[in-house]
Amino acid sequence: MAKPDIINSALLWEYDLDKFNYEKSYKIVIERVLERGNLFQWKEMLATYNKEKIIETIEWSAQIDNRDKEFAKLFLNSRFVDAV
Repeated sequence: MAKPDIINSALLWEYDLDKFNYEKSYKIVIERVLERGNLFQWKEMLATYNKEKIIETIEWSAQIDNRDKEFAKLFLNSRFVDAV
């Protein structure tokens, strides 16, 4: 998997992005976008990873607080996402 277009390297500052595996390390990418990403990065995340994988990561993550988890699930299940 190639680097998603809008995923800002500042979100993954501690990794060598020339060697970063976006498929294998999807949980890291999803966590960072959910925590610090803007709307464009959320759209790119949705274009790169399916909703099920994103929700799985939300449930798995100990890093994302409960308020952000609930917002992300609400947002992902909203009509707004269907318009993306």
